[in-house]
Amino acid sequence: MKMNKLNTTKMNNFKILSVALFASASVVNAQDINEAKKQIDAEQYQKAKTSLKSIIKSNPSEGKAFFLLGNIYLNQSVIDSASITYNDGLKAKNDAHFNQIGLGQIDLEKKDVASAKAKFDIAKNQARKKDFEEYVYIAKAYMNNSNPDYKAALAALELAKERNAAEPQVLLALGDAHYGDKNQNEAFSAYRNAFQADNSLIRAKVQLGVLLKGAKAYKEAVAAYNEVIALSPNYGPVYRELAETYYYWALNVPGRYDEYIKQALSYYEKYMTMTDYSLASRMRHADFLILAKDYKALEVEANKMKELDKVNPRILRYLGYAAYENGHIDEAISSLKQFIDNPNNKVISLDYLYLGQAKIKKGTSADGSTIDPVLFAEGTELIKKAVELEKSIAVDLGDLGKELYGKKLYKEAAAIFEIAVTDPESKNYLLDNFYLGTSIYFANGTLPEGQKADPIALQKADTALGNLITGSPSTLDAYIYRARVNSLADKPAMMIQYYEEFIKVATAAGAEELAKPSTKAKLTEAYNTIAANSDKEKAKEYYAKTLEIDPANKFATQSLQSLK
Repeated sequence: MKMNKLNTTKMNNFKILSVALFASASVVNAQDINEAKKQIDAEQYQKAKTSLKSIIKSNPSEGKAFFLLGNIYLNQSVIDSASITYNDGLKAKNDAHFNQIGLGQIDLEKKDVASAKAKFDIAKNQARKKDFEEYVYIAKAYMNNSNPDYKAALAALELAKERNAAEPQVLLALGDAHYGDKNQNEAFSAYRNAFQADNSLIRAKVQLGVLLKGAKAYKEAVAAYNEVIALSPNYGPVYRELAETYYYWALNVPGRYDEYIKQALSYYEKYMTMTDYSLASRMRHADFLILAKDYKALEVEANKMKELDKVNPRILRYLGYAAYENGHIDEAISSLKQFIDNPNNKVISLDYLYLGQAKIKKGTSADGSTIDPVLFAEGTELIKKAVELEKSIAVDLGDLGKELYGKKLYKEAAAIFEIAVTDPESKNYLLDNFYLGTSIYFANGTLPEGQKADPIALQKADTALGNLITGSPSTLDAYIYRARVNSLADKPAMMIQYYEEFIKVATAAGAEELAKPSTKAKLTEAYNTIAANSDKEKAKEYYAKTLEIDPANKFATQSLQSLK
């Protein structure tokens, strides 16, 4: 009897010890996962991956560790690894349902909203009554994909608020959702409230600076970031935001571009030292170097990435961009072609743009006087693909077009500007229309004797100059070139119309404009051409106008004498 009592006591003590050990292990794992979350928030992704893999290895029952690791892979666009990790997480004993949210976000990337919602519903159904975290992560899934849906994110966060309206993470996510939904006031309130609720939540305070950056209040944004640094000097993301703010500030203050870009690059280097030098971070750095147009540094970074991972295809993109900008055209073509030809790679508009420009550069003779027609045709087709993928990239074509224009390769310049003007929202739209119209005019006005002008091309030139007149009716050259184009097209009535409009606009511009030698020369051209294509009385009138501003004009003098 005593033996049985002793055994029972031992068994109870063993159970108590087991429960205590299990509880202790759970606390340790929770602490480890919280530490990994802090590393993710600080964008120390390599550290976080190491931490999460260690948790998974020591305790594969922690489903949230799989979920967070999958999120890092997804953030770094390694979708296959993310999918495998989420699916492994579904087998975990604890919090496996979070991995449904991760798989749902992959569905959103594939634009399969119904499948994503079904997975989110599974996660919600398995959440406990007061749990809010699932709803926060569902909201983040709606926001952190290629096709964000901020309204759906806000709807998910309303459910999170029902469970814990004062939770700082809920407030922070609300700030992100309102910011994405372009509701600055609500975003500001949410970020402010999140930081007031938990002043260790540094990202909430950083986002107050981000709002100022978005409003182009760059000086105020920098001041806000400096407040963050005073509180938490080792928080890496604030230096990335500083870098991006100085980059945009440089674009908006051209006179201080070099100074601000230097600041931007310096802060990005600081960000890298605060986070990690993993391949993913180096790629993000490379993306910033492309924005800042520091192609020497990009080439160095691309070669460092190549040492880390020789097979990662995105490295070919960076090598290609850097090689083109640094004058290594064969290497640019080889790298970009290899990247684009791989069907597993997600090709972006810049890839086509750079390869197209490289082909054109390759086909241009050393003296710049001729271009191989085959390489030029291949290059322009690639550039068309670039603009089809992303219309706004047309703004970058002007430099190439003007380079060809300057070399008097007018037909080729016209082909580039014809692509450039397909985006009416481009800030260079009117200028590109001017170059398109005049490129076609010069290409057709300098043909060998006996070769006829291209009527279809001349109609495009007329349209382009018409677009310029619509957008900038005071641009005198638009009228003079439109008249000349119609002269080449053998349309005398249209020619006279635009010469007359030129005279009218020039006269309205006032005495200062009329006194310019260039304007006088164009007025002489207009008067003489109208006179030569008019009846006798009108001709006399216009030749007389010519002689008023150019008394020695031989054509007008001789023509008037012949009319007597």
